[in-house]
Amino acid sequence: MSETAPDHVAVEAAGDGVLHLVLDRPAKKNALTRAMYARLADALAEAADDADVRVVVLSGRGGVFTGGNDLGDFMEEPPTGPDSPVFRFLSAAVGFPKPLVAAVAGPAIGIGTTVLLHCDLAYAAADAVFKMPFVDLGLVPEAASSLLLPRLAGPARAAELLLFGESFTAETAREIGLINAVVGGDVVGHAVERAQALAQKPPAALRQTKALLRRASADEVGETIAHEGRLFVERLGSPEAAEAFTAFFEKRAPDFSAFE
Repeated sequence: MSETAPDHVAVEAAGDGVLHLVLDRPAKKNALTRAMYARLADALAEAADDADVRVVVLSGRGGVFTGGNDLGDFMEEPPTGPDSPVFRFLSAAVGFPKPLVAAVAGPAIGIGTTVLLHCDLAYAAADAVFKMPFVDLGLVPEAASSLLLPRLAGPARAAELLLFGESFTAETAREIGLINAVVGGDVVGHAVERAQALAQKPPAALRQTKALLRRASADEVGETIAHEGRLFVERLGSPEAAEAFTAFFEKRAPDFSAFE
């Protein structure tokens, strides 16, 4: 199966039981729209039910993973609850029963970083750059990153990454356990090869092992995503977020001096 749709998500058969989902909007740094989130959610749901798909790889076209949300599209119809496309995608990624492998090149901004917390394996090119600028946008973290990142990186490092929202390198991402390895050369090819190797293993044993690895934190992750989501939606309507987004579109520095 190979399909490139107007929603800018390519769905490609990579062979040997591997499905490849490609963010395909390189002219906009693969910035995610509502249509892209909806297609990703649907594609993961279809892959979960397709016995011929044993592993899914997620990557971006043009040497870029994703620049995060397309803010214009995002604010045209902001998410309001669990049925919104962005939350549908998160739910599909978190609940995906088969191995999910990420290949990261270039920017991985916002959800481009936090979704890696729900991938079973992640590989990054040396030029990959990670960033979670939620606070800078007047928002709060999502994807259970407020729970999982401290467990992964430790409370001090997680606080630094989430409160400052500064960029960090592929090597730092490897050091804190967000990715498995920094790959020289073709990171997408490497991820697909690793996915194909997984796809040769007993499928039921693979699924059950993934479920066991995530079992202990499953309830907490679900509860945290729901709680973060409620705060995230609330923050989208806040004066701080309004200033942050207005400043972004006006290409100026935001001014939060009037806020308490």
